[in-house]
Amino acid sequence: MPEQDHVRVEPASGPPLLASRLTPAVPPEPVVARPRLLRRLDEGSAGPVTLVAAPAGWGKTTLLASWTRLGGAPPDVEPGGMVPDSGDLSVSSADVPVSAWMSVEVGDDSDRLWAYLAAALRSATGATEGGPVPDRPPRPDQLEALAAMLAAADRPVLLILDDLHRVADPAALTGLEFLLRHAGRRLRLVICARAGLHLPLHRLRLAGELTEIGPDELAFTDDEVADLLTAHAAALPATAVRRLRERTGGWPAALRIAALAVRGQSDPERWVGQFGGDHPEIAGYLREEVLATLDPAEEELLRRTAVVDTVSADLAEALTGRADAGQVLADLAGTGGLLHREDTRPPWYRYDSLLAELLRADLARLPVDELRDLHVRAADWYAADGRPADALRHALAAGRWDLAGDLFVAHWPELTRYDRDPVHAPAPTPPPAEVIRADPEVALACAAERAYAGDLPAATGHLRAAAGHAAGLPVPRRDRFLRLVTALELTVARLADDRSEARAAAARLLRTRPAEATPTGLPTGVSSSAPTAGGGGTADDLDLRAFTGTALGLVELADGALPTARFVRARAAAREAGRPRTELVATSRAALLLAVRGELRAAEQAAREALGMPPCRGWSCRLDCGHAYLALAVVALLRDQPEEAAANLALAVGALDVTHGWAGDPALGDPSLGGDWLAAASDEPVAAAVAALCRAQLRRDSGDPATGQRLLVQAREALADRPSADELTGLLRAAEAELRAARGDLDSARDLLADAADEGADPVLAVTLAKVQLRAGDAAVAERTLPDWQAPAATAWPLPVRLDAGLLDAVLAQRAGDGRRAGRILEQTLSLAGPQGCRRVFTRAEPPVRDLLAAHLDAGTAHFTLVSDLVRGAGQGAAGPTAGPGGALDEPLTERELTILRYLQSILSNVEIAAELSLSVNTVKTHVRNIYRKLDATRRREAVRRARELRLI
Repeated sequence: MPEQDHVRVEPASGPPLLASRLTPAVPPEPVVARPRLLRRLDEGSAGPVTLVAAPAGWGKTTLLASWTRLGGAPPDVEPGGMVPDSGDLSVSSADVPVSAWMSVEVGDDSDRLWAYLAAALRSATGATEGGPVPDRPPRPDQLEALAAMLAAADRPVLLILDDLHRVADPAALTGLEFLLRHAGRRLRLVICARAGLHLPLHRLRLAGELTEIGPDELAFTDDEVADLLTAHAAALPATAVRRLRERTGGWPAALRIAALAVRGQSDPERWVGQFGGDHPEIAGYLREEVLATLDPAEEELLRRTAVVDTVSADLAEALTGRADAGQVLADLAGTGGLLHREDTRPPWYRYDSLLAELLRADLARLPVDELRDLHVRAADWYAADGRPADALRHALAAGRWDLAGDLFVAHWPELTRYDRDPVHAPAPTPPPAEVIRADPEVALACAAERAYAGDLPAATGHLRAAAGHAAGLPVPRRDRFLRLVTALELTVARLADDRSEARAAAARLLRTRPAEATPTGLPTGVSSSAPTAGGGGTADDLDLRAFTGTALGLVELADGALPTARFVRARAAAREAGRPRTELVATSRAALLLAVRGELRAAEQAAREALGMPPCRGWSCRLDCGHAYLALAVVALLRDQPEEAAANLALAVGALDVTHGWAGDPALGDPSLGGDWLAAASDEPVAAAVAALCRAQLRRDSGDPATGQRLLVQAREALADRPSADELTGLLRAAEAELRAARGDLDSARDLLADAADEGADPVLAVTLAKVQLRAGDAAVAERTLPDWQAPAATAWPLPVRLDAGLLDAVLAQRAGDGRRAGRILEQTLSLAGPQGCRRVFTRAEPPVRDLLAAHLDAGTAHFTLVSDLVRGAGQGAAGPTAGPGGALDEPLTERELTILRYLQSILSNVEIAAELSLSVNTVKTHVRNIYRKLDATRRREAVRRARELRLI
């Protein structure tokens, strides 16, 4: 923060100036220090323009005033510390800008604005009246003189402009823009505004000269909320603090109101759960500070579109009848900050939760017919747009029982919930009894809507009500009805995490498949003695296979299993049935499980398909996107692309809600290992464990195997109560044992794999134990331990495990002196790895593997290009960064010489090399002589050996 001079209000010929507008505002006490934002201001104010933009109540002025008083982000102010009441904490320095503050008020025209600007600039520069700082809108020559004065100043001037959005005349800021462009970067602006600035922000943004701080950064974090409550003597438990932050969206004004109100509550936690937009203080603030600034037509558009959770241009037009609804939404999101634009095409917008609650409270006071009409419009639009869950909710809210029943019967596989995001949907009015008697499918529609909203008791009640009317239905309809009842029972059981009941419901549902349907397996351990309902055709069968397969797959994932084939089959059925939501869930999970198995091409294709599906662009499908990104991370890791793996892993962990479980990962910030892994992994145990595997390997690659080992231990502990997690636990144990062995702790690695030598042991554990034995120098024991990776049963192993076993077999053969057998085994291993691009098992292997690969080049291989690449990669993986080509040579090799040098590894003659490169034989011979000379070699084999020592090939 620059030095804040004492304000001097120079006399002027116009009306007197208020010193209070030229000094920082006094923030309401107590003020919580927010070092992360103070640092952002420090960094931003080193550039031309810093813009702090947000709607009312986001603490913009408070932040700038605190920044001025604190003098930036001093190292001795901890997060949550209290801002001192007084004291000049700024440090004067010739290299630090001198600052001036100016507050803009409603009604400031050009004359009044420039009068205050002149006073602020004089205060900062020491200029006097009559000098180059005019106190009226300057003429072009005066602007040039002022720009020249600022450019020649000893210290930059930092001008802090509070509430600049109040300037209504664009011409009033033209002179300021001119100074910004021509003062030689000696004028810097920090602007606080709500919206509608008349400055060339797009040009500044494109030029990289604009630092922006918006609502997302101004929003309080959980820690800052706790600090604010403590400062107001209103401490709450951590869960209530998090709930309050979620309810308010981190909005500072609402949090301050809550902090003042919660102190007098006898049950603060319960009060927080009820705190919302209907709170009198919140409602008053929103009406006076937010809605009152809008045009009445804009306010009405907001109110009518608040009937839905998120809104697009087309949906807003359907709800309001306004052809310009899309432009109004864009303006309110871009300049008003009242809506949050989601990163989708076309754009969707959502409200802050408190504003949405206030607007919906207003909607509830509309005449019944008018409110019903809004719900009907929404239901019709969602149904036409292929969003059956939203259409069903609004059809029920509108009392359109016929539409609700039709929607459920036609789209029941898509009307189940697959994510954990809360659905804040009030229960619609139940349909009349006579409607249920005539059309019991309506009760099923109500059950589906309540299950989707997470209200499982209400869903169960609707199911019971519906089941009582089944007997009176005609046979074909009754069969379909009972099938739909069973599907809902499966959904309710899965959402309630009742896995045994979910399996039983799935078995009952599968037995209702048509007699001519393609056979499919029942869940393990479930009897097939129940009667068959029959009925249905091909479309019904596809729906059953897609829905049941996906549901069972999710249940098995929750148990820690890896049901790859189940999700692959469900994905195919969902695609053929035209069920995109179900297809997305199955595709994303199949992508991850295929990646774990080493089927990298299929995994990558499935992951990219999942990310390319329209539903995956919405926040409600973030779990599916998280699985897809995690699949891409595994693919990149196995292909030895660590940067790509880390990037996709970062995208995955945010979506999967396991970031806080890695609080101790140095790659994510904190050097001490956090203890929240169990909570992080509870909902997605397989994804969390696979993410731990990825992160552990990346930590090992970066030279920190100890952290990777601790992550794996934590991941294994999280799976301890999962009944089907043996395969996944085996992968974690094997990875942990390898890390222990890499750290030299061979005894604990062997102890961890103690049962791997038993007959029928998990092959991944047996292969890892053999590797540990070889590392310990006991090749004979390693050979006895290594399972037969070429047996027919080994085709079911994950590809990385087979490749590890093949490489180890080849190394053992080479050590035994059987080079020909080693070469044959290596060639088989390369044939397995090549199609999938699986490189990591080679490039991150022990030094004997690199030597084996190098020797294989000399002997000849059908995978020459791949092996050449792996030899280079293995050297880099084992030895870290290496010198560039020719780095250790007195005279470096040219690019052409390097190319020919790579061919010298092969059995190709000079004539064949010349043909490969379309060169003459004499040219190749000349390059070969130069290579020999530069490498101090006399023959081909010696040149190749010397080049490998120098990491040139």
